[in-house]
Amino acid sequence: MSEYLLQMKDICKSFPGVKALDHVSFNVKSGTVHALMGENGAGKSTLMKCLFGIYKKDQGDILLDGQIIEIKSSQDALRHGIAMVHQELQPILERSIAENLFCGRYPLKKIRGIKIVDHQVMMNETKKLLEKVNLSEFDPKMKLSSLSLSQMQSVEIAKAVSYQAKVVIMDEPTSSLTENEVNNLFAIIQNLKAMGCAIIYISHKMEEILKISDEVTVMRDGISVGTWRACELTTELLIAKMVGRELTNRFPASQSILGEAVLQVEGLSSIHEASFQDVSFTLRKGEILGIGGLVGAQRSELMEGLFGLRSLSKGKIIYHGEEIKIKSPKDAIQKGLALLTEDRRATGIFGVLSIMDNVAIASLPNYLDHGFILNYKKLENVVQQNINKLQIKAPSSRSLIHTLSGGNQQKVIIARWLANEPDVLILDEPTRGIDVGAKYEIYTIMRELSQQGKSIIMISSEMSELLGMSDVIMVMKEGRVSGFVQQKEATQEIIMSLAAQL
Repeated sequence: MSEYLLQMKDICKSFPGVKALDHVSFNVKSGTVHALMGENGAGKSTLMKCLFGIYKKDQGDILLDGQIIEIKSSQDALRHGIAMVHQELQPILERSIAENLFCGRYPLKKIRGIKIVDHQVMMNETKKLLEKVNLSEFDPKMKLSSLSLSQMQSVEIAKAVSYQAKVVIMDEPTSSLTENEVNNLFAIIQNLKAMGCAIIYISHKMEEILKISDEVTVMRDGISVGTWRACELTTELLIAKMVGRELTNRFPASQSILGEAVLQVEGLSSIHEASFQDVSFTLRKGEILGIGGLVGAQRSELMEGLFGLRSLSKGKIIYHGEEIKIKSPKDAIQKGLALLTEDRRATGIFGVLSIMDNVAIASLPNYLDHGFILNYKKLENVVQQNINKLQIKAPSSRSLIHTLSGGNQQKVIIARWLANEPDVLILDEPTRGIDVGAKYEIYTIMRELSQQGKSIIMISSEMSELLGMSDVIMVMKEGRVSGFVQQKEATQEIIMSLAAQL
């Protein structure tokens, strides 16, 4: 018997113009959490997609319990006891939690010789499953569209657990979870470990990795750098192994000189009483205004209302000293506002289009000759400049965006708005699912923009990001502003106190 439950030996995978995996070997023991780390584009997700049958490996062997297995599809992986919680969720929004959990494997019963779905059995099994993973507050009949992103993530984790898998791959499972939900996930992971299950855990959150992992494998540029026991690593050492150099400062220093008020929001309220109400704030030239709060604080909803995606019942928006009306995103874009949304897959990227198309989509009028002829050369130059500036890893600007890693997709969306040269840039979780090296690059770009006089609103669930990047932090609770904190006075305790105040 092998000491390893899972072995991946000399795995290779290439795409047009790039070798994503170069003879990667990866071994996981049963009853352990094995973290897989690396910068975006390092090959982590590609390796796991080869394991789960989403991609077909070009070369190498996969062994489970010491026996070579062939995985040609996700169904093959599930039959072998390998389940995966994807970074990008794929929920069936108009179906219930129970139907999402049992999609493709519905319990059946016969009535007069005809097989039909046994809804009662499905609901009962879903209740048991949700209780098993501490999600008993969810009603199995609820539509998934009624849940928040974090709740959908919890359901997806429950689905993976339901397969009673030997190996569970978790790709950025906590990227949209609150601290309490993360603790709940960790409790589930401990239960799985006790049953002998192996967890492959992909995350960019250093503190999580060092807390939950038994072993850590680091990848860089499609190769395996090495494997270490988690107890032997520190955050600084882990970062150095990931990026191949020391990264002494996580946040660039602020050198912005704040100017006059660019945007003033007075008493902004949603037409829905349960959403944001009576919100007022001021954004100055060159300022980075951070917005903090727990899940349900209505931060994203507030910014969507400001950008014309949600209807307002009252309130004023004063832009450069004049009151304006924003009834649609088109109005917001024309005024010089930009919005990078929280969920890049659902509301950010155009997956079937190229990088160039995704960058250009918000600013096409800027590249027209004679008002109607698209100047491809000018457009290509701008797109290539942003690819270089943001260090987007892709064979070319013509590559389809869905072939990129999650972090590189995020960079493309940022490039889209930079190409439009906005005055106010609204960034909702701008570094979600992005590695530490790429985060620093985005932080640097944010600082450069603020020093150029651009104004930025940044929603973030990462406390260190709020404290490290914001000039002022506005904290929200249940749709209302609970307080403002200046950067020099801000601490984690103050922010959490405001976010949770009664």
